[in-house]
Amino acid sequence: METELREFGHLVCRIANGHHMSRTESFNAYRQVILNEQPELQQGAFLMAHISRGPTTEELAGAWDAMDQLDTSKIECINQEVVCDIVGTGSDSLKTVNCSSPAALIAAAAGLTIAKKGARLVTGVSGASDIFELWGVDLNAPLEAAGEALRQCGICYLPGESFLRSGWARLIQSMRFTSAFNIIGPLTMPCGQTSHIVIGAYSPVICDQLVDILREIGMTGALSPFGMADGKDPDQGMDEFSPCGPTRVTELRDNSIQTYEVTPKDFGCRTWPFEAIASHPTAQGNAGAIMQVLEGNTEGALSDFFCMNAGAALYLAGMASDYREGASLARESLAQGRALEKLEAMRAIQGAS
Repeated sequence: METELREFGHLVCRIANGHHMSRTESFNAYRQVILNEQPELQQGAFLMAHISRGPTTEELAGAWDAMDQLDTSKIECINQEVVCDIVGTGSDSLKTVNCSSPAALIAAAAGLTIAKKGARLVTGVSGASDIFELWGVDLNAPLEAAGEALRQCGICYLPGESFLRSGWARLIQSMRFTSAFNIIGPLTMPCGQTSHIVIGAYSPVICDQLVDILREIGMTGALSPFGMADGKDPDQGMDEFSPCGPTRVTELRDNSIQTYEVTPKDFGCRTWPFEAIASHPTAQGNAGAIMQVLEGNTEGALSDFFCMNAGAALYLAGMASDYREGASLARESLAQGRALEKLEAMRAIQGAS
C-alpha cells in the first residue's frame, strides 16, 4: 500500500511540474480516484494539479475510459447502426427553455433512435431530469426500464441519477472546484451503442475540446454548437443551435473536424428575439411551455428552436442532406403529433407506477 501511495504522490508532483500522461497512465490514475483507492488528500491534490496544468485530449480520453468502464452503468445494446444522444453541458450564460429534451422527442418521432441522457438542474431553472420527472418519468426506475423503452419506442431517457455509480457521485458531494470530471461528465455513454451526439457547450473552447475527445474515443459523428443571440454580447451564448442569431458549430464526421457558422436561415427559420425562448422562472413553467408545443402549438420561436436542434441531429445521423432538410423533417413529425406520441410511449414504460 505504501508503494502505491508514494507512486501516486510522485505522479501528482510530476503533473504539477508539467508532465503529460499517456492515455493508459491517465486511465490508471483516474481509476484510483474513481475507486477511492487513494486518500482523499491525494485525490484532491491530483485533480487540482491536473486541471491547473491543463489536461490534454489524450489524458481526458484516458479519464473518460476510466469513468466509462468503472463508473457508468450501461443499458443493453440494441440492433441499430445509428444511436444518437442530444445533450447540453449547462453553465451557459443565456438561459433558455429546455431544448434538448423536446428536440430528442422530435428527432425520435422523425425516425432517429435516441438514447438521451441528462441530469437535474446545474446552473439554470431546470435540467432534463426535472422536465422528464414533471412529465411523469420515474427517475428512480431500474435502468433496464430505459433499455426496454429504447428497444420498444426508439427513445429513452437515461437520468444520471440512475446510471452513475459511486465514484463521480461521491466526488460531487464533496468537491467545490472544477476538475476533469466537469469536462468528461457530459460525455458519459450509458448506452454503449451511442454512435452520434449533439452536445452543445457554454463556450467555443469547450465545444472544440469536447469534439477532440469524442474523436479520440472513437465517436462516429458529433456536433457541438455554441449559439448566440443578436443584440447580446457574443461571448454570451447557449449550448444549443440558436434561433436568435448565429451559431458556431464544431463538427466531427469521418474522423475529420471542421468549424463553421450557421444562422436560423440555414434551417429555414426566421430570427427571433432571445426573450421568445428565454427560460421561465420555474421548472413547471418550462415543462408547460414545451408541452404546449408538443400538443400542437407548432408556430413560433420555441417550435423553431426545438426543430432546429432536432433537425441538426437528423442531419448528423445522415437522415437529412443539410440543416434545412433536417428542420423540415422535424417540423413534419412535430405537426403530425408524433413527438407527443413518443413521449407517451416512453412514459408507459419509464413512468411512475
